[in-house]
Amino acid sequence: MAIERLLRIIDDKGEVAIRNVCEEFRLKMLSPAEITFLREYREVMKPLVKGLNILQSETNTHMGWLLAVISQLSTKLNNMESSSKICLPLIRAIQDGVSRRFGEMKEDPELIAAAILLPKFKSNWTDRADVIEAGLTYVRQHLDRMAEVEEVVGQTSSDDEEDFFTSMKVRRSQGTGELDGYLACASSKMDLLQSFPHIKKLALKLNTGLPASAACERLFSCAGLLFTPKRARMNAVNFENQLLLKLNRKFRD
Repeated sequence: MAIERLLRIIDDKGEVAIRNVCEEFRLKMLSPAEITFLREYREVMKPLVKGLNILQSETNTHMGWLLAVISQLSTKLNNMESSSKICLPLIRAIQDGVSRRFGEMKEDPELIAAAILLPKFKSNWTDRADVIEAGLTYVRQHLDRMAEVEEVVGQTSSDDEEDFFTSMKVRRSQGTGELDGYLACASSKMDLLQSFPHIKKLALKLNTGLPASAACERLFSCAGLLFTPKRARMNAVNFENQLLLKLNRKFRD
C-alpha cells in the first residue's frame, strides 16, 4: 500500500513532488531504475494483496473461497511470467511459497467440493478437469448418503427386495438430478441454494470455517472488561449472559 501510494503521487503530481519530500528529509531521490522496479513490484504483489484481503475478511467469506483464491492467484502469477523483466524471481518465490503451504489442500476433495457448492464459483474457478471431477464425486457421494438416510427414515415397505435396491434408485435420481440442476443455473447469488435443499445442507457443512483470531481476541477483550476484580465472585452462567448481551447489544438497540 505504501508503494502504491508513492507511485500514485508520482503519476498524479510528477517526480517533483517526491523529490521535494526527499530533499526535505535529506534522502536520496529514487532513480528511474528504482521507480521502474517499484512499478513492476506493485503489479506482481497486487493479486497477492487482494487475495489476502479476501481470505482475512470476516464477512462474506467461506471455506470454498480458499482454493478459488489460490487458483486465481496462481493463474495471475503464471500470466505475469512472460512479461516480467525484473520481478521474475519474486513471482517464482511466491509460487513456491503458495505451493508449499497449500499444495496438499489443492487436492483435498472436501475443499474442492466447498468451492463448487458456492454459487459464485461452481466449477468455473479452475481449468483443471481432474480437480473439478474429484469435487463433484465427493458431492455426489454425500448427496447419495443424505438421500439414503431420508429414504430409510421414510421407508414403510417391508419388502426385502425393495429395501435392498433402494440406494441404487436414490443414487440414480439424486446424484444426477439436484447437482446437475444446481450447476446448470446461471445465478451466482447465495439465494440459489434455497432451491436445492440437499446441496444447501452440504454447502453449509463444508463452508462453515473456523473463526478468525481477530474475532476471538475481541471476545477475550470484552470478557476482560467484564471480569474485573470487583466481580471476582461472578458465576459462569451470569458471566456468559453478560458477555453475550455486551457482544450483541446492537440487536437490542
